Amino acid sequence: MSETIIVSEEMIGDRLDRLLCQQFPTYSRTYFQYLIEEGFVLVGGLPVKKKDKPQLGDEIEICFQLTPEISLQPENIPLDILYEDDHLLAINKPAGMVTHPAPGHYTGTFVHALLHHCKTLPIADTLRPGIVHRLDKDTTGVLLAAKTSEAHQKLVEMFCERKLEKSYLAICVGTPGNGTIEAPIKRHPTKRKEMVVDPAGKAATSITKVLSFDGKLSLVEVQLITGRTHQIRVHLKHKGAPILGDPVYGAPSWNKHYDAPRQMLHAYRLSFCHPITGIKLDLKAPLTEDFKKNNLMLNLD
Repeated sequence: MSETIIVSEEMIGDRLDRLLCQQFPTYSRTYFQYLIEEGFVLVGGLPVKKKDKPQLGDEIEICFQLTPEISLQPENIPLDILYEDDHLLAINKPAGMVTHPAPGHYTGTFVHALLHHCKTLPIADTLRPGIVHRLDKDTTGVLLAAKTSEAHQKLVEMFCERKLEKSYLAICVGTPGNGTIEAPIKRHPTKRKEMVVDPAGKAATSITKVLSFDGKLSLVEVQLITGRTHQIRVHLKHKGAPILGDPVYGAPSWNKHYDAPRQMLHAYRLSFCHPITGIKLDLKAPLTEDFKKNNLMLNLD
């Protein structure tokens, strides 16, 4: 997998390894030092050193690679399969499962389970074979993967072109109300693992519909129009209705009061036309027990 970034004013002054770690916080600084030393990071098309400081407007190309510590060995991890054919696989992802390997999560990921279940996978991306989108570690629900190269390519294009309808359910502290949230999102200027609403960020749109409200907590359906990092969590916080249990964007006192074990966010529904057959698929993931215990549930269509 390759990524390209252009150095902006806020990145100026940082040495290369630190800058990359800030831009891709799921990877460690040591990991980027490894990529730089092995020649997998280019600035202006040329190899560089980790202590170099890129200049405004420089183009940085990063070719993500597996490190010696990360092994893509098949693991016999049970999968809750929602749909499967020769081209696709969709599961109900449990809380705690990481989508793909990364420093700090070398084993036990969805990719390791996929390799065991499917035996072979499209390897256009050596870090994330078969993966076309991701869910946060503690977010549950529909997670889709490709089993063939053709399906992988077409699904990636469909996600980029927003040809899939994605609906989530969230339990919120308070209520965000019904309507469209259009609030640009960018990386937090100092807390580099967090995102924040900022006019200078990338356009981000979510549509909220309150399904029930008991005066304290609400069950909210969120339709994602764009797919920014942490978008739902950031948007709901922005509306004054953070997700219950969210350790980063949530309300600590409420999380403690309700003994919420994780962010109560569930990828409930994914609707799209099959990339190979063209048949309309409408995939739904049953709610987890920890989600249902707050007595806010309705009969969901």
